[in-house]
Formats: sequence, structure tokens, C-alpha cells
Amino acid sequence: MIPAIWTSYFMELAPEAMVDSFAEAGWPQLELSDEHALALLERGDAPAVGEDFKRYAAGHGVAFPQGHLWLACDIAAPDQQPVIDGLRTWLDLFAALDVRAAVLHPGGKALLEQGCTAEALFEARVKALTALTEHVAGTPVTLCLENIPSKAPEAGDLCTLIEAVGGNHLGICLDTGHLNLASRDQGGFIRQAGRLLKALHIADNDTSSDQHLMPYGGGTVPWGEVVAALREIGYSGLFNLEIPGERNGPMPIKLAKLDYAKTLLAHLLGAR
Repeated sequence: MIPAIWTSYFMELAPEAMVDSFAEAGWPQLELSDEHALALLERGDAPAVGEDFKRYAAGHGVAFPQGHLWLACDIAAPDQQPVIDGLRTWLDLFAALDVRAAVLHPGGKALLEQGCTAEALFEARVKALTALTEHVAGTPVTLCLENIPSKAPEAGDLCTLIEAVGGNHLGICLDTGHLNLASRDQGGFIRQAGRLLKALHIADNDTSSDQHLMPYGGGTVPWGEVVAALREIGYSGLFNLEIPGERNGPMPIKLAKLDYAKTLLAHLLGAR
């Protein structure tokens, strides 16, 4: 497993300045955040912008094996086509950046608020994911569906959806904080996801809300269970921190927290 962090930790920085800061702090493996991806997309042609930014990052020893797709989108929205079209552009950017694991929420907020049936929601998700997986055919990009409380909280929800769509471009992203607000069965989720688990959002909370804390920071996620189950299934991707609850404070404090996070992950991933 590879220690990593999502780039929104430095969300106030432009993409190049973000790369500089992580490189200087000794974090070469990153998840590209929605905010930084959006900033890149605003520059124009997605493949060309992605290639240019990949070269810049590589020149500083930084890569983005994982990225978070458009946070505000709902793939199961009543009017799906503009969402699908927009995500195709995001996926073009990610393919140019060599993002392998593209994290995506399974959607459904609007339809659930309208009181739609479970069958209608499932069909809407399958339709969108079929179109998106067809778009990334022939690329190394895998769409990694993230567990979301109240919409698709458990591994079984995501596995059923992936089986219905089929193909080789779908996987699962476990958000440990989200799961701590649902069944809390971290080991069970990981084992059920198995080979489909391609990405992680590592965060902690005390079950009162999605606080996005570092491990051992006052939350209740059983980290020994998480790491043991990941080893059991042979997970070898990013052990990626998604911790907006830790990013407040002046830059010297944020940099000090990054040093602490590096020590924390070295202990956590090295413990047996």
C-alpha cells in the first residue's frame, strides 16, 4: 500500500503551486481533488491541459494515480445527459493525467427526493455508468464507485451495480468515514469488495458526523481491522488520506501536520 493524500489539502493553491508544495513536503503520490481538476478544466482542451500538467508534475516527482471526479454531479439526475457529457470531459482529463482510479459518487439524490422506486434509481445509475465505461474503453481508467450513506452505503450495493453494468472499467472506493456512519463493518466491506476495491478515502469520525479526521484523531474507525483486511485481499493501491477536517490553520501548521501524517501512515502500514 502506498501512502498518499488528496490535493484539496492545499485547495487554496493553484495546481502548479499545489504540486510544488507536496513535492517539497515529500508526498509524491496524490489523489487529484475535484477542486484542482476543475481549475485545470477551466484552462481549455482537457487532453492537452492534462498532458501539460502531467509533465509539470512529473518534473517535480509527483503523480496522480487516483482522482476524484466532479463532486457536484448526480449521475442519476432526472436529466442525465448533461451530467454524462460533462463527466466525459473530466475522464478525458484524467486519462491524459494517467489517473487509474477515478472516484465517482453513485448519485440518486434528486430521484430519492422525488420518491422514485429503487428499481428506477438502479436503472438510472446503470444507464449512466454504461455510457461512462464505454467512454473510457481502451484507457487504463477505472471508475471507482464510492460508498455514500443513505444512497449506496455498503459494498453489496456497489457490487450489485457493477455486476449489472459489467466490463472491466468499474471498481469500488471505500470511504472509511462514510462506512463509520453506516454499518461500521470495515473488514466485512473490504472482504466483500475484494478484487473490486481499487481506491481508498481514509478518514475518521466519532459517528456523529463525517468529520474527515486523521486516523487516531478522536474517531472510532478500527484501523487495525482496516489494514488487516486490506492485506488479506492483497490491496496494493493508494492508502489515501481525505481529511478536510485537518486542513484549517496557517501554512506552517498544515506542513507540520503533513509531516505527522507521514509518520502516522508509516506506523499504520508498517504495524503487524
